[in-house]
Amino acid sequence: MSVVADTRAVPQLAVAVEGAAVQELAAVPTLRLSVRIERTGGGPVRAIALQAQVRIAAPRRGYDAPTQARLKELFGTPDQWGRSLQSLLWTNATVMVGPFDDATTIALPVPCTYDFDVTAAKYLHALRGGDIPLDVLFSGTVFSRASDGHLQVTQIASDCEASFGLPVRVWSEAMECSFGDRIWLRLSQDAFDRLYAYRARHVLGTWEQTVDALLAKADA
Repeated sequence: MSVVADTRAVPQLAVAVEGAAVQELAAVPTLRLSVRIERTGGGPVRAIALQAQVRIAAPRRGYDAPTQARLKELFGTPDQWGRSLQSLLWTNATVMVGPFDDATTIALPVPCTYDFDVTAAKYLHALRGGDIPLDVLFSGTVFSRASDGHLQVTQIASDCEASFGLPVRVWSEAMECSFGDRIWLRLSQDAFDRLYAYRARHVLGTWEQTVDALLAKADA
C-alpha cells in the first residue's frame, strides 16, 4: 500500500550560507559553514538528514596574471579559459538537523585536504586572496508530522541550493591549523624509496634539502 504525503504539512525550506569559520580541534582540516534553514511553508520540522555537495564556481571570480600562471595545470593558458574554466567539485558533507518551527542555524562541517591529486586542492592552493565562489547543493530527508499526527518522510526539493563567497584567508587558516607552513605530498612506495636512497647517498639532513638539491640539479 502506497502512502501519500500530506502536502499541506510538508515543510517548504529556504537555505542560505551566512558565514564560515575554522573548526577547531578537528582531526583533519575542517571548515564550519553557518547554514540558516528557514521554513517558508508547511508544518514544523522534526529532523533533517541533510546532505550538501560543495562546488567551486571557478568562473565567478577574476584572476590576476600570477594566479593564472599557477592555474595553468588545471585550465591551460588564459586563451583557453573560455572552454576550460569550469565549476569544480570540492567535497560532500552531511549533518543531522534537529527540530525547529520557523528557522534554525546549523554548522555544516566541510573537511579539507592538501592532497594535490585532488583538483580542488590545486585550485585552492593557487589563490592568494579574495573569495572562493561556492555553490552548495542541498539534498536529504525531511521528517515532519502529518495533520493526523503521523510521522511523514519527504525529500528536500532538488532546487535547494545556496551561493557563498568563502574568504581565502579562512581556508588558509584551516590548513595552517593542521599543517603550519608545511605542505604534504603523496608518493608511491617506489618513488619514496628512490628519494630516500638519494637523500642517504648525498647525506642530506632534511627532505627539504633533498628536494632543493634535486631542483638545483634539474635547473642546472
